[in-house]
Amino acid sequence: MDASTLRAAQAPLKERYRTDPAAARIPAIAAGDYRDPGVTATVGGFAGLVRAGLHPAAGGDGEDACSADLLLQAILACAGVTLRAVATAMGVEIRSARLAADGWWDARGTLAIDRDAPVGVRDIVVVIAVDTDADDAALARLATATERYCVVGQSLAEPPEIRVVRL
Repeated sequence: MDASTLRAAQAPLKERYRTDPAAARIPAIAAGDYRDPGVTATVGGFAGLVRAGLHPAAGGDGEDACSADLLLQAILACAGVTLRAVATAMGVEIRSARLAADGWWDARGTLAIDRDAPVGVRDIVVVIAVDTDADDAALARLATATERYCVVGQSLAEPPEIRVVRL
């Protein structure tokens, strides 16, 4: 997809959202259940079901997906797509890229060993190394726009509300 094709695809959407802001509120959903035994949750995804479970550092056996890794995968996917869309709109050709995200979490916090230990993934860094002829100023604009418009990254900037309700 080139910049003109992207703009043509987005133009009617942008006009609709300008004239009807309520139409721009797009639902995002995830659903899961406890279909499998053990301390797991099975969640449906684009590529099929994913069974998440305890990380070995929290008592798991390593057979299930780690939620922290899933979080990093989500932010990496979002940032990668966002950067590619911004590059396309700017007319910046990216021949290839390597994407990586990393962070850390403290098992003492999630296991309630130390109330002062943080709970959650910290110091998340997303690195997108691109093969391009773009200059440093264009790369800086790509990074700034990617951070600003990455839905997952911005979602992490303001913690979600978690509610537990009775069925």
